[in-house]
Parts: sequence; structure tokens; C-alpha cells
Amino acid sequence: MEYSIRNCEPKDLPQLVVLCQKHAEFEKADFTAEGKAEALEKAIFAKNPKLYCLVVATKETIVGYVSYTFDYSTWDAADFMYMDCLFLEEQARSFGIGEVLIEKLQQIGKEKNCINIQWQTPQFNERAIKFYHRMGGKGKDKVRFTLNL
Repeated sequence: MEYSIRNCEPKDLPQLVVLCQKHAEFEKADFTAEGKAEALEKAIFAKNPKLYCLVVATKETIVGYVSYTFDYSTWDAADFMYMDCLFLEEQARSFGIGEVLIEKLQQIGKEKNCINIQWQTPQFNERAIKFYHRMGGKGKDKVRFTLNL
């Protein structure tokens, strides 16, 4: 598969929303596309971005993405990178693209003096868990809560 990895561009937003929807469906999560492109545009392309996003681009479209933020750890008293989403279309899997995305995040995190990268995945996503272990990730048993506002 021929692809490139690059920063998300405004023209990618409609397809990024489609990929977000597919990702949410895969994780059995609620999702509505309404207003997402506009909200993502504000978050990613602001003068001081709230969200960063790399896309996996083919000649025709984008087939995957990884999004991340920077945060601060009280316990470590240090900055860390939070990988919010990593998703590849089925046809883009098993080509080593996920590894390249993680390696790019490691490089960015080191440049930003982050102590680590943190993320989560559902317990049922055994394929991702195996992948993350292979990449050197270590899981922690915690329960994530959401409190709607």
C-alpha cells in the first residue's frame, strides 16, 4: 500500500469525521457527525491548538489518523503526550502503519520533552492490545469514568 503520513489539513476534515465515526462504531461508542468538522477545525488549526492530528494519506483519500494532546502529570511533575485516537481503515491494517504512527508520536513527544505517551483502548480490542504490547506499551488496570455536563 502506498501512503504518506502528514499533518492533518483542512481539506481532510470531512473524511476525518467519517473515520471518527467508524472508530466510534468499532469501539461501540455513541457518535454524531453534526458539527464535528467545524469543532475539529477550531481545535486543530487554532493559533494555539488543543488537538494535533496526523493522517495516513493515499493518493485518493485518508485511510487513518492518530490524534494527540499534551498534558501534565501531577505524580510525575512532568509533561506527557496523550494519544486520544489511533484508527486505520481495515484495508490499511497489517502494513506496519500503526508502528510508524507510534514512532512518529515518540519522536514528537521527545522533542516536546514529554516523559511518556499515555492512551487507552477497550478491553475487547485484543488486536490493539497485542499491538501495543509489541510496541513496548504497558497496560494499567483502571476504570475510566465519564460524567456528562
